Order: sequence, then C-alpha cells, then structure tokens
Amino acid sequence: MVVGSGDGLAGSGRVIARYRMLVAASEITPDPAQIAMARQLDRLDGRLSEAEAASNRNALGWLIARRPAEAVRGLYIHGGVGRGKTMLMDAFCAVAGTKAKRRIHFHAFMADVHERIHAFRVAQRAGTAESDDPIVPVAAAIGAETRLLCLDEFAVEDIADAMILARLFTALFDQGITLVATSNTAPADLYQDGLNRPLFLPFIAVLERHVDVAELRTARDYRLAQLREASAYVTPLGPGARSALDGVWRSLLDGTADSAVTLPVMGRSIRVPRAGNDSARFDFADLCEAPLGASDFTVIAKTFDTVVIDDIPTIDPQRRDVARRFINLIDVFYDAGVRIVVSAAAEPADLYPAADGAEAAAFRRTASRLIEMRSEAYLTGKWSAGRDPDRAEQHV
Repeated sequence: MVVGSGDGLAGSGRVIARYRMLVAASEITPDPAQIAMARQLDRLDGRLSEAEAASNRNALGWLIARRPAEAVRGLYIHGGVGRGKTMLMDAFCAVAGTKAKRRIHFHAFMADVHERIHAFRVAQRAGTAESDDPIVPVAAAIGAETRLLCLDEFAVEDIADAMILARLFTALFDQGITLVATSNTAPADLYQDGLNRPLFLPFIAVLERHVDVAELRTARDYRLAQLREASAYVTPLGPGARSALDGVWRSLLDGTADSAVTLPVMGRSIRVPRAGNDSARFDFADLCEAPLGASDFTVIAKTFDTVVIDDIPTIDPQRRDVARRFINLIDVFYDAGVRIVVSAAAEPADLYPAADGAEAAAFRRTASRLIEMRSEAYLTGKWSAGRDPDRAEQHV
C-alpha cells in the first residue's frame, strides 16, 4: 500500500513512523482515531526522551531524574474491543527511547507483585525484612528495574488485587515510573461490581492524578472483521486445521506479541499458554482435561473477549468428566458473549456420541450453542437482543 501525505500519516514521531510501516506492509488500514492516538503517544515519547536526556546531563544521572517531581505523566487508553489499543501501545513500547521499560499483561504483572509480596513475607518470618509493610519495598524493587511500565488489558477482577492497587501504584509513581495502560474500561468503571468497592475507589483517584485518560473512539471492530473473514469452526483436525487457527491467531494479535500469563482464581492460578491483544489460545486439554470449573472459565471469560481452542476431540462417552467441563466451558463463554475460534474432530453434534445420561442431554444444548456461536449475530453481539435472562439454562 502506498502511504501518502493525505492520509494523516505525515510526521517524524517514532510511533507514527512505526504505524506507517504497518500500513505500508498492509498489516493494518489507516484509521483516523488510531492515528490521533499514535500522535498522543509520540508526544509522551518526546517527554520521556527529554526527561532521560536531562538526567544524563546531571552528574547523578538517572537516580536524580527518578524523583517524583520529575516523573512523566503517563497515558491510560480505553475503548471497545478490537479497536487497536494493544497494537498502538506495543508500537509505542517498541520504539520508546527510554532504556528501562517493561511491557506485560496486567494479570501477569499482578501475579509478579503477589510473588514478590510472598517473598517479602518469607523474609519477614526469617527476620531479614527491614520493614513490616511489603508494598514500599516491592515497589522500590520494581522501580529499580523499570522507568516505563506498559500494562496491557487492565481489568480488576480479583479482590486481592483491588485492595492493594492504591497503595501499590502510589508507591510506584513515587518511584518515578511512567504508566501506559490499555483497557476496555474507563478508570471510573473499574471493579464496578466488586466486593468492598469503596475500598478500591482511592486507586481511581491515584491513577487519574498520574495519567492522562484517552478513549480510542474508532467505530470499527477490527477483530470482528478478521473473524468474519475466517472460519470460526474448523474440522476435521490435522495440519490444515492447525494452520488455519495459526492464521486466525496472527490476525487476532494484529502485529502484537503473545506470551503465557497467569490468572489468579480464589487463591489458585490458571495458566494461559498464549495471550495477547485481549485474546487467549488454549489446547482443549488445557481447559477440559485439567481440574477446572465454571469459576475458572468465568475468570477467563472476564479477561479475554476472544478465545482460540485447538484440537477438540470426539469425547469418549465414558469420559463424562471431560464432557461436563466442556459443557460448562461453552455455557460460561456463551453467556458472557466470548467469541471462540476452534478446531474440532467433528461437527458439534458428533463431538460427544453418548446415547444417554445427563451429559448426553446437556450436550445437545452445547452443540446448539457451538453452532450459534459461529453466526454473524453472535459475533456482533446481536444474538443477545431480546434474550430472557430468567430462561437461561443452569450449568451442569
């Protein structure tokens, strides 16, 4: 694609230059709202570069520049799914001149924080900790490693996270860290129905004091467009199915990187083998041959709007536990409106060939939902119009 001056892409900023490269490679199409956000990120990149240059001119270098008075105000980008938030943040993080930078999924970051807090508690019991409060030393350790923190998919679901966020981020900002975050949710709406939400509200005030809040208002859901162009249900299994899902996964990532993340669930954790750009990818065995239940699937549904599942087999009628998990998985994802892309050994009605039993009866609903989840109405969210919540089936 030829990129010209009439498309709004002129300029010398590093983020807009990377955006131009993606357009030229036909990986994305120019979008005015995305271009405006790229320019806002370029302005932030400029401020960070100025702060780092000032610190380099000082005899004490970076240490002096990290004082709270010289911290650079960050950016919190929110908007609907599939709008390009992660793509823009990743472009910014890739080109930002700041030397000490870290890009991580929000849930993975919080898992790291909790691990550091646990290590502090161990040191405390051993008598080697220098204070009673783990938050400040944990923030100091993170601050010693990072000046620019890029958090993807900021979503507060866990009460253990919610209760420490205000103190944690106050301490991180005191370390001079600049935060760039993406989220589907505006700060004021985070943890909206969470337990003890009044105790969480100070975090919103802390966040808004240290970041500019910007909504990415592009009207088009690019991820939906990509799913429309692909098959959401690929059968039979084999190299062709794996290749098809690999192609869908690359499209969902939209030029961003994927990585494994860990999601906290009531004192336990779920490992997501591959995650990025509000999407997750699992093998069937990761979800349905592991000891997971509806609460685990609910956390996944709240974290990701699109889930790719590889290698759904024909389930042996004797493996009722596996069939039950799959039924629960699809029920939870369906009720939450999660978009799924799967490869399967057979069409939905033939995936569990049991003749009788509670699972066989429930699986007929699962097969019907798998068919509905491939439809245009489901992918666009119109499937839910007029649904009667009192008639929703119970999970097996």
